[in-house]
Amino acid sequence: MENFIYYNPTKLMFGKGQLDGLKSELARYGKRVLLVYGGGSIKKNGLYDKVISALNEAEADVFELSGVEPNPRLTTVQKGIDICQNENIDFLLAVGGGSVIDCTKAIAAGAEYDGDVWDIISKKTTAQKALPFGTVLTLAATGSEMNPDSVITNWETNEKYVWGSSVTHPAFSILDPEHTYSVPENQTVYGMVDMMSHVFEQYFHNVKNTPLQDRMCFAVLQTVIETAPKLLEDLQNYEHRETILYAGTIALNGTLQMGYFGDWASHTIEHAVSAVYDIPHAGGLAILFPNWMRHTLDHNVERFKNLMLNMFDIETEGKSDRDIALEGIDKLSAFWTSLGAPSRLADYDIGEDQLDKIADIAAKEMEYGGFGNFMKLGRDDILAILKASL
Repeated sequence: MENFIYYNPTKLMFGKGQLDGLKSELARYGKRVLLVYGGGSIKKNGLYDKVISALNEAEADVFELSGVEPNPRLTTVQKGIDICQNENIDFLLAVGGGSVIDCTKAIAAGAEYDGDVWDIISKKTTAQKALPFGTVLTLAATGSEMNPDSVITNWETNEKYVWGSSVTHPAFSILDPEHTYSVPENQTVYGMVDMMSHVFEQYFHNVKNTPLQDRMCFAVLQTVIETAPKLLEDLQNYEHRETILYAGTIALNGTLQMGYFGDWASHTIEHAVSAVYDIPHAGGLAILFPNWMRHTLDHNVERFKNLMLNMFDIETEGKSDRDIALEGIDKLSAFWTSLGAPSRLADYDIGEDQLDKIADIAAKEMEYGGFGNFMKLGRDDILAILKASL
């Protein structure tokens, strides 16, 4: 493996009733708090009232930014920055899923930057300071609750970038599985596809001697595959929600990626798709990832074979490593489809007319580096994967 430094300052507060600790955590910061959330589901399920009660007990002056989109937009980030700067905000609290947290990270960095926050998001510069923020997670999916990364869309230019900085780790994150009970079935499915995709992105690399990391990847994948059907049969089962919630955090808090950096090409391609069509991120991944796998299979057949044999029951007698790998890819696609995830871009009414534009966007992002580390992709590769996904 490669040399590495691992640093994660986020305090993880996991389990039933952990929201009770919010008041004491807030005491470390100032009184002027910006509460950031999405479309209002936290008001329907009662979490909003609980959070407001804790903020009142902490004697906080509360300001609110609601309406954060599933693919958070630059315009919403700017609204939050304006509030922070105009109201002298001391601390931000994100209550929601990964999109809300990603938006909050961008607001926190932008509020302390003397310039256009898009400079940070588009990686023209790196955030050196950020307002402190915490999270109350409501959706198992992105791992944003315990990492520094964020994905923001500029809808005006159809650009969508992942970015991050050492200053954009949450100070703390509260994860109570009961807060995920009200997540509907389709979003629950998307979350599980997302976390599995995060593991895949990290597993596919070319660095030698990573047996422990590989086995940790297998463990997360096996756990999600085993738990997913059970959870979908009983969406308010605490143990299943608990297992999936923790899996989503471990899948992308840096634990699996010590000693190497993963591929991340499939995420880059999906970001380009959803920058144009605004589809659910994990829905796009469910469509694209199996086709990326088929396209890159011959780069390292053995690595694919080992992954598939550690996820699915595959009869190996009389089959080549390539046959085993291909059967596993088919089983992965079928598994995601069995959960209710889409399998073709046509499921979102996406045809060939915008594929060239999408390929251009993804290829431009590839130029920044850090993407396609397993097998380097050019524009023609990206377009082939997109066409295979139709």
